[in-house]
Amino acid sequence: MKLMRIIKWTGTAILVILLLGVVAIFVSYWRSDNDCGRAANALTNPMKAITYCDYGSPDVLKVEEIEKPAPAADQVLVRVRAASINPLDWHMMEGMPYVLRLQAGLRKPKSMRLGVDFAGTVEAVGKEVNDFKVGDEVFGGRDGALAEYVCPRASRAIVHKPANISFEQAASVPIAAVTALQSLRDKAHVQPGQHVLINGASGGVGTFAVQLGKYLGAEVTGVCSTRNLDLVGSLGADHVIDYTKEDFTKNGQRYDVILDLVGTQPLSWFRPALKPKGICVLIGGGGPNEGRWVGPMARPVKALLLSPFISQQFVMFLAQLKKEDLTLLSDLMQRGKVRPVVDRTFKLDQVAEAMRYLEKGHARGKVIVALE
Repeated sequence: MKLMRIIKWTGTAILVILLLGVVAIFVSYWRSDNDCGRAANALTNPMKAITYCDYGSPDVLKVEEIEKPAPAADQVLVRVRAASINPLDWHMMEGMPYVLRLQAGLRKPKSMRLGVDFAGTVEAVGKEVNDFKVGDEVFGGRDGALAEYVCPRASRAIVHKPANISFEQAASVPIAAVTALQSLRDKAHVQPGQHVLINGASGGVGTFAVQLGKYLGAEVTGVCSTRNLDLVGSLGADHVIDYTKEDFTKNGQRYDVILDLVGTQPLSWFRPALKPKGICVLIGGGGPNEGRWVGPMARPVKALLLSPFISQQFVMFLAQLKKEDLTLLSDLMQRGKVRPVVDRTFKLDQVAEAMRYLEKGHARGKVIVALE
């Protein structure tokens, strides 16, 4: 009888905890809000920026006037000349997958700004800043980059722009190029002479990955569609596979490293293309509405379950913007070792159109927003 009472009370306690959890989620959902629609004070120094009040299609994006930021002691004020958009931006805009909303806001986005990558000109510096001066041409990463001005910390993700590349090219670099660099160098530990395959070689990360794979001394194979074969070859790929005519997982070739930027094939399909001790690095993949609850996060879970039973490695990777990596990329561009690829350029009031184009998944290189 005592055991039965314990079981009964335990079951009741679990039920109460579950109910309280549901109530907490429900309350958090309805309290999740932002400042949209509320009366704002008169702007002292306005600037234009892309904002969005609700999750949804590109139709939720609008150009609004907001207060221009002022640099703190350790910041620089940058007039943005160009910015780029990334898959992260349309995931934030759509609020997809839903798991993303645990951090971004359950019902409405906490932050109403988009964009990270920027390139522009320094207009003011904080009193503690010594590395930059007014007039310097720079590029880097800062939240809310789809705006006329941003204020990054001088010690963080901002470096001088090489003179031999445009603002549009520089704006294409931060997230995409750093992702390619860190995934190949730090996650896959690519060594000279290794065979590396880039699945999705003509996209934003892919175009940088081909070039950085060669910089690290690898023999690089790029996988892309027919119309992008020449582009990928011009970036230095040793071999280019047209996925519409050949399946690299079935042609008998094996690679030390596979960088999967597409996310459309089951992980098990990559195993015949990987060497016994090879590593497959998974980066993003899928469309903005693919996998509405967990999206691409389902792949690392599958990789975690698969890896203990095989000698090959399947790992997920998310990059971190670091000043030292941006400095290296700036040097490589200055020396002509890395060339940014810009697909299309849109104006600030065309960001919704730019986002629709990016969502289609056929961009060659990066999609840029110019703020001239």
